[in-house]
Amino acid sequence: MGLCAAATEAAAQDPGLVLNGQINNNDVFAGQTLNVVNADDQVTASTYAVGNRASASGDDGVGFQVQSAQTMTGNGRSTIEMNLSGETEGPVTLTAQVEGNRLEAQAYGADLGVEATQTMGAADLIADVAVNGAPGRMLGGGRVQSSASGNVTAMAGSGGVVTADIDQTSAAFTQAYTYGNPQYVPAEAEFTAEAIGNTVASTVTQGDQDLTIRQRQTGAAIWATTSANAGNAWDLAGRARATANHVAVANQGGSVISRTDQGNVAGVRAQSIVTAYDFGEVTSHAGATANSVHVGNADIYVRIDNSQVNSGGVEADASFVGNTGYDAYVGADAVGNTITAYSCSTCPGYLEAANTQVNTGNVTATATTRIDAYGRAIITGVNAVGNSATFYVTRPGN
Repeated sequence: MGLCAAATEAAAQDPGLVLNGQINNNDVFAGQTLNVVNADDQVTASTYAVGNRASASGDDGVGFQVQSAQTMTGNGRSTIEMNLSGETEGPVTLTAQVEGNRLEAQAYGADLGVEATQTMGAADLIADVAVNGAPGRMLGGGRVQSSASGNVTAMAGSGGVVTADIDQTSAAFTQAYTYGNPQYVPAEAEFTAEAIGNTVASTVTQGDQDLTIRQRQTGAAIWATTSANAGNAWDLAGRARATANHVAVANQGGSVISRTDQGNVAGVRAQSIVTAYDFGEVTSHAGATANSVHVGNADIYVRIDNSQVNSGGVEADASFVGNTGYDAYVGADAVGNTITAYSCSTCPGYLEAANTQVNTGNVTATATTRIDAYGRAIITGVNAVGNSATFYVTRPGN
């Protein structure tokens, strides 16, 4: 069962010119409650709330241009509450997602041009999902996840050139929260929360990309929190991920030119809490990043001009508490600014990069592990990095 709330929505299938202007000044909300005693099969539920959404697609060799301006000033919330008092035989799959502005553009066998501005105001964007099941038993395990994003642009292409000029600004308090406390989970169960201020993703095969991307996160905070708890869990994982600005570019069969400019002043925090009295394998991981860029091309040419500035605090905290069990994996990673870029080495690959990174915010990563009686393996890792830059050439698939 799924619910979808959208204040304004536009879609275009005809090639040519797409002009899109969307303003939403009101709140959007999607929510549902499930009271489950016993279920013989799967339990699946999703909620999705978005302020503005637009999509455009074209193919068959006819190129088109997208000019889009989206503004969202209202609050957004997506929520799921599942009250489990008995047993679920099948997997439990719950997804709560909220977005301020979303733009999607695809072109296959055609060129694509995108000029987009996305503005998210000083509002609240909250996604939360909870499994309240202290006496409950998730016999089939499951996936429980929350996701909150201020601005999202997703582009894809094949057999053409993708050219884009994108400007994203978010002043929203953005939070994702995932909670669970089933009594017994004799299967794989994963609880995740992800909060992102601004994100751009572009994937092209057998084509070229020429991208200019500017991102600003000015809101008070980007928070992601996961709390996964069980009396007896065989394979339990809790993961939290918080990012202010993120760019991901993937290419194959062409060249990539990428100009990225990211700035963050917001506090970024990821927290993962996992507890299990008896456990087989448990994982608790928290990752927090202010500014992130990833550009990969499985072909010859990559050229990058990157600027990242962060003054907000970045925190990652992961913990696990158990009594008796086997293997525990606990990790926390916090980064102010990070960029990774590569091209293939068998083409031969060529990579040219100009990179500037400035971090003035505190970067903190912590991990806490406590096993009161017996554990077999305890593996932990903590990393706090102000600025990170990695450029390399690699064989495709490596």
